[in-house]
Amino acid sequence: DLALIKVKAEKKLPTMELGDSDALRVGEWVMAIGNPFGLSQTVTVGIVSAKWRKLNAGPYENFIQTDAAINQGNSGGPLFNTRGEVVGVNTAIFSTTGGNIGIGFAIPINRAKRIISDLINYGAVVQPWIGVKVQRLDDQMADYLDIGIHAGVLVTVVEPGSPADQAGLREGDILTQINGKDISDLSDYQSLVSTVAAGQTISININ
Repeated sequence: DLALIKVKAEKKLPTMELGDSDALRVGEWVMAIGNPFGLSQTVTVGIVSAKWRKLNAGPYENFIQTDAAINQGNSGGPLFNTRGEVVGVNTAIFSTTGGNIGIGFAIPINRAKRIISDLINYGAVVQPWIGVKVQRLDDQMADYLDIGIHAGVLVTVVEPGSPADQAGLREGDILTQINGKDISDLSDYQSLVSTVAAGQTISININ
């Protein structure tokens, strides 16, 4: 839902300051601006209802959920924090009627920054690769391995010569955090890895 557009202008255009979506807290006030149903410059307010929300639309999801009214036509509009910084890009709703029922979603601006950087530098979105194959660590697998941890992902393959191999990861390791953020399941792992830029050093906690 994101694209990078180059605009040629004879004078400097006004811009909006991009904030830090990782710093958003559940319960924090936000404001959405958009064009719902053709009603231009519509402003709605609400709170951050949840973070790292997944809609089962793909492997790289970590939406901001908000109850600020988002309807058809709001997609692409900014989601602001109370400091006037853009913290998200409005993109979707959950509705049984086609209208807003208080469940809207925005792409975190930190994710958008990553995508913009990739489009500028590479002309496409580049997904990072650390060189491991992992599987979900569920209760059954944890019991089979006789371990006390029931969250994270289990490393099943480490590719020779890969960054993971050079860092010392081994088959059977359980990855529990990436850059200080908890991994509760496979989708968390995929989303966290996708936020890292190619060539960036990351910190991984293992058990």
